Amino acid sequence: MKAQPLRPGDKIGIITPSTPAPVRFLERYQRGIQYLKTMGFEVIEGPCSKTEQAYRSGTIQERAEEVNAFLRDPEIRGIISTIGGTNSSSLLPYLDYDAIRNDPKVIMGYSDVTALLLGIYTKTGLTTFYGPAVVPSFGEYPEMLADARQYVDDVVLKGKTAPYELSIPAYWSDLYQDWMNPTAPREMIKNDGWRCLRSGQARGKLIGGNLNTMSGFMASPYFPTLEQLRGAIFFIEDSLKDMALEERLFNMLNIAGVFDVIGGLILGKHEQFNDLGAPFTMEELLLEVIGDRNIPVLANVDIGHTHPMHVFPLGIEVELDADQGKIVFLEDGTL
Repeated sequence: MKAQPLRPGDKIGIITPSTPAPVRFLERYQRGIQYLKTMGFEVIEGPCSKTEQAYRSGTIQERAEEVNAFLRDPEIRGIISTIGGTNSSSLLPYLDYDAIRNDPKVIMGYSDVTALLLGIYTKTGLTTFYGPAVVPSFGEYPEMLADARQYVDDVVLKGKTAPYELSIPAYWSDLYQDWMNPTAPREMIKNDGWRCLRSGQARGKLIGGNLNTMSGFMASPYFPTLEQLRGAIFFIEDSLKDMALEERLFNMLNIAGVFDVIGGLILGKHEQFNDLGAPFTMEELLLEVIGDRNIPVLANVDIGHTHPMHVFPLGIEVELDADQGKIVFLEDGTL
C-alpha cells in the first residue's frame, strides 16, 4: 500500500510523538516549519508542538490523538515528525490503523519514530519513509542541506522514477552544531564512500530503522515477523551510543533470528560513536556477531542521524551490491 507523492499545495501535519523539541529549540523548529512552507506546503502544526512534560511532549493519549487526528483528516496528505526521542512506541496500541488503510498518507521521520514507521508498515503494509524530521534537518542552520533536500524531492515528491541508483554525497557531517545559538553553517567532512564489509549481491524489500529504538518493541505485533523479514534488505543506524551497547543491540538481532533470514544488511553512519577504547571497530564487531552467515553487508551509508541523510521507503524492492557499494531503488515509494 502506498500514498500519493507530496505536491506543492498539500497540507502537511506536524507531529511530536516523543521529545518536546519544538518547545526546547523553538527558533530551529520555526526555521524548519518555514522551510517546509517555502517548499510550497501548507503546514498544520499539531498541538503537541506547543507543550512539554519533562522528557515528552504530552501524555500517551494526547500524543496518539495528535497523530490520529491527522490520519483521519482527508485534507492532510503528509505527516512529518518534529524529531525523535525515546517513547514513540508508547503510541503504537492507540493508532487508528483503519484510518491508515482507508486513506494512505506520506508519513516521514527517523530515529525514535522508527517505532511508528515500522509499526504502521507491519500492521497495514503502508510504505512509510525513514527520512528527515523538522528540527534536525528542515531546521538546519542556515537552511536545509542541498543534498538532504534533493533526497526528499527525489523520493517523497517523486522527482525520480525507479529504477535508479542512490548517490553518495560528496560531503557529510556528524559534528556538533549548537541548536540554541548557531553562528556558522555546519562543518562538513569529505565522504570516504560506502564500504563493503561482506561481499555479495541481494534483492529484497527495504526494511529497518534506528537500532536502539527497535529494542523497545521487538517481538511485539508492531515489529515485522521473521517471515516478513525473510529475504529483506535490512538497514540499521544509531546515534550517540558506545561499543558495549552496540554489541548488545547487534546480539539482540542475532538471537532474535534476524540475521538468519534477511537477504542483506545496510549499516548507516553512526553519529558521535564512542568506541570505549576497544581494539576493534564497530564494523568488525558487527561481523563478529553475524559470524559465518553469508549475507552481503554495506556500511558507512548516509542514512540516519548524520547529515545529509537519504530517504528510505520501507517496503519497496531494492537491490544491494556490496562489492560495488551500490543501492538501487527498483520501486518507487509512492504511487
